[in-house]
Amino acid sequence: MSNDDSAGQMGAFFAGILIGGLIGAATALLMAPQSGEETRKQLSKASNEIRDKAQDSLEDARERAEATIADARRRAERIIEEARERADQIASDTRSQVEKTAHDAREAAHRASTAASGES
Repeated sequence: MSNDDSAGQMGAFFAGILIGGLIGAATALLMAPQSGEETRKQLSKASNEIRDKAQDSLEDARERAEATIADARRRAERIIEEARERADQIASDTRSQVEKTAHDAREAAHRASTAASGES
């Protein structure tokens, strides 16, 4: 799980760098000595790029989440199957023990009955 935390921290770090860079670029555009028309075009272009990068990041996050969910589902199914197998084994062992105990009890009852018949 520490790998997931580390990957998340790296993702957050790079997202911070990206956002900081974009804010710096927007600030530079606003402070640059150019016409309002040019600044609006540059801001529009930058906002489109930010939107596209955000969509890409969202899609990447969705894919990672789906992969994580699929992995968790596979692990859960494996654990459930192992538990079923163990439960079946315990039930089988218990049935065998009950059958052995019942057989031993029948034999003991038969011996006691035979011994009682022989003493009479």
